[in-house]
Amino acid sequence: MVSSKAEPDGFTHSSLLSACARGGLVKEGEQVHATVLVKGYCSNVFVDTSLITFYAGRGGVERARHVFDGMPQRSVVSWNSMLAGYVRCADFDGARRVFDVMPCRNVVSWTTMVAGCARNGKSRQALLLFGEMRRACVELDQVALVAALSACAELGDLKLGRWIHWYVQQRFVARNWQQPSVRLNNALIHMYASCGILHEAYQVFVKMPRKSTVSWTSMIMAFAKQGLGKEALDLFKTMLSDGVKVDGVRPDEITFIGVLCACSHAGFVDEGHQIFASMKHTWGISPSIEHYGCMVDLLSRAGLLDEARGLIETMPLNPNDAIWGALLGGCRIHRNSELASQVENKLVPELNGDQAAGYLVLLSNIYAFGQRWQDVITVRQKMIEMGVKKPPGRSWIQINGVVHNFIAGDMTHKHSSFICETLRDVTKQANLEGYDREIIVFLDVEV
Repeated sequence: MVSSKAEPDGFTHSSLLSACARGGLVKEGEQVHATVLVKGYCSNVFVDTSLITFYAGRGGVERARHVFDGMPQRSVVSWNSMLAGYVRCADFDGARRVFDVMPCRNVVSWTTMVAGCARNGKSRQALLLFGEMRRACVELDQVALVAALSACAELGDLKLGRWIHWYVQQRFVARNWQQPSVRLNNALIHMYASCGILHEAYQVFVKMPRKSTVSWTSMIMAFAKQGLGKEALDLFKTMLSDGVKVDGVRPDEITFIGVLCACSHAGFVDEGHQIFASMKHTWGISPSIEHYGCMVDLLSRAGLLDEARGLIETMPLNPNDAIWGALLGGCRIHRNSELASQVENKLVPELNGDQAAGYLVLLSNIYAFGQRWQDVITVRQKMIEMGVKKPPGRSWIQINGVVHNFIAGDMTHKHSSFICETLRDVTKQANLEGYDREIIVFLDVEV
């Protein structure tokens, strides 16, 4: 363009900056910025907005802010670009300050905040903003709905998740305006599965006109987490037959983790062996450390501790603490304190303070089952020397729209006395029915 003597204008430089931002061309983008300064295009709102996007996209939120503060006039796109810069850098205080003073917000502004909080683990903030978005009567787009569903899955907020599902059906399905995207349906499956409502997750799945690998994997994972190994394996087989033919999907690394976990929890050793072997031979996927961990867990749970140990010793990857921990879990199930001692020598030297607590408590319990009291004392002494404590267990449940949090040993809940009394009654009844007391844990007693 320059060689043809055509004069580049502000729109030309804005396009160049957008290209540099998308392509990660830092040096070239800075050269375009220099040209903008020389040519005097800095008062052009399109150019300045593109500069903000360019700098914010590469983590230079301070330089983006410098351009933003120097703008004589700003559009809503300029504000959104600055807002996205703060969110991308996970500076949510800065993002909130920009968001609060925006003279005009659109659906992109709200969605940027909701999705940014959800992606960065700030699920409660995401749902609070989503509630503000609804009260502001902003039309909810699919990106915001996906983000809110992700936060619902994280917090177990089934009530809001069901409202979003109703909204999707009314907004997209009933009016025939637009079909829910595959991603939105996947988010619905994940939300219902995380809340333990498998039949509704499956209903969403079967009604999807098109499914992705994530769709199949999410449903397989849902069955696996609930211990429904047969259902997970049946769905995997359907994926390999119908899914590949109809939607052209292929199982990926995450799919095989879900299937192997299902085999582990259901005790399907032969099926697990076959699926593990097919990864490389049929699908060309080299097993990762997570896949080997699933196999060690499968063999350990099934009591094939020697085979599990042999797999660890022959695997082409260096075993991590999760691998040894899976074998240790098998030692607990099958009361093999001798092998646990060997695992301890491999595992404990590799642990730091944050990792050590759970494994050391597990070792202590294994030794206690075997009445190896001196080893129990030794392990407890190691915990003291390393300065580690067992993190308290935590759970929560939603009743009538209110989420109740529980932490082991915490008696501050207003109904804690009634809860403990009821739990003791349940425990007594379980004992009368013949259940092993060792699997029963009181709220205020660690067994």
